[in-house]
Amino acid sequence: MLILASASPRRRELLKKLVSSFVVIPPDIDERALDPVMGSADLSHEVARIKAYSVFAAHPDDEVLSCDTVVVCEGEVLEKPKDMKDAISMLSKQSGKSTKVLSSYTYISKDKEISRTVCSEVLFNPLSEAEIIEYIEKFQPFDKAGSYGIQDDYPLINRIEGSYYNVMGLPVEDLAEHVFKR
Repeated sequence: MLILASASPRRRELLKKLVSSFVVIPPDIDERALDPVMGSADLSHEVARIKAYSVFAAHPDDEVLSCDTVVVCEGEVLEKPKDMKDAISMLSKQSGKSTKVLSSYTYISKDKEISRTVCSEVLFNPLSEAEIIEYIEKFQPFDKAGSYGIQDDYPLINRIEGSYYNVMGLPVEDLAEHVFKR
């Protein structure tokens, strides 16, 4: 049985593009306990591995897939916002700039482990404070790295270089190639 070790409804929907049957068991870990000064790719990679192993320890006969996404703007890791003020700050930092979205995943089974990180670049439109507040009030992005959802119907983003699904939180194309080969 495949287990998705994630509480994210977006990851659940995206995984359905690759496999028809899986169960969801969110890991019981404190992601914020990891050192945020760790390099951004290392941080997302390590969080994905910890999530996978925390679930795999209780289900060693199953397959486990976990993922972690971080947004990096000018060298600063932007994880999930703590509150409205934090969300405004994050979106203000990204306004008119290019950011990197790193999604790391770990797949574990009895026979193998695959851990990879996928990077996409996102160019934000310039945003006024009023637009930022309107977006946050409308979409409540408090469970999203960088304080935004690429799938939200709002003109935040000018363009993406790389995987749209990676920015959404699960690098579907990379998983199809390296884990769920068809």
